[in-house]
Amino acid sequence: MNEPLLRVKNLCQHFKISRSFTVKAVNGVSFEIYPGETFGLVGESGSGKTTIGRTIIRLYDPTDGEIIFNRSKISDKLDNKTRRMLRKNMQMIFQDPMSSLNPSKKIGDIIGEGLDIFKLYSSLKERNEIIGEILKKVGLSPAHAERYPQQFSGGQRQRVGIARALVMNPKLIIADECISALDVSIQAQVVNLMKDIQDETQCAYLFIAHDLSMVKYISERIGVLHKGYLVETGTTKEIFSNPLHPYTKNLLSAVPQPNPAYERRRQLVPYNSENVDYEKCILQRVSDTHFVLNHGN
Repeated sequence: MNEPLLRVKNLCQHFKISRSFTVKAVNGVSFEIYPGETFGLVGESGSGKTTIGRTIIRLYDPTDGEIIFNRSKISDKLDNKTRRMLRKNMQMIFQDPMSSLNPSKKIGDIIGEGLDIFKLYSSLKERNEIIGEILKKVGLSPAHAERYPQQFSGGQRQRVGIARALVMNPKLIIADECISALDVSIQAQVVNLMKDIQDETQCAYLFIAHDLSMVKYISERIGVLHKGYLVETGTTKEIFSNPLHPYTKNLLSAVPQPNPAYERRRQLVPYNSENVDYEKCILQRVSDTHFVLNHGN
């Protein structure tokens, strides 16, 4: 636990749209994730959460910064050995389960594709047993391996996506808003399933979401992202009980409470992001449980 599994330092991701216009999606983001830990990344839509996840797993090539995973630097050009290590030990659960599953393939072939690539079985019987076990682990039946994605509900398809990520026994799973498209009752089932699997396998999660209640439930530490900048990080208790950044306070003040009297009196914390120079916004950790925020002039 003393050495991070993933270390992201000054990560930048810019997309050049034309000669005169570049979208600066992620700007100087730094954080660490330890083995067996869940790090929650929250922020409004368009803040750069998904871009960070896709850049870490190298679906995007980073513009600048350093990414170290499992003691290997993966932010530079990947050689074959590093690429295979990355693909085997880091997996991603995508936001839309239907668009991330090949509709022309059976569930068993979708889940077993990683096993085929890395030759993680000695016989066809062993391959089918591995797929059957992982399907049972996510609450499905081994018989479902013969079905196609369109024959499942949204919650079941998301379980297939989780099974596809887990079958490789990865050290880190990037969960990109994997519950946002599900019903509330199914959300609870999927999150509880992820926690149970983490207890069993000791994998780490980068849990990307904008549902603060779910992030509070599943995460040990949280990073708050706004306009591509990581404006505040801390333990879950720190962020929810003592938020320091005005944007974090605004974000938390918008969380609905099951109290009609409180809701009638609710007022959002005033915050104008146009007056904040994020490039001069310094978040400095001064102890294990406290952060100081300083806005430069």
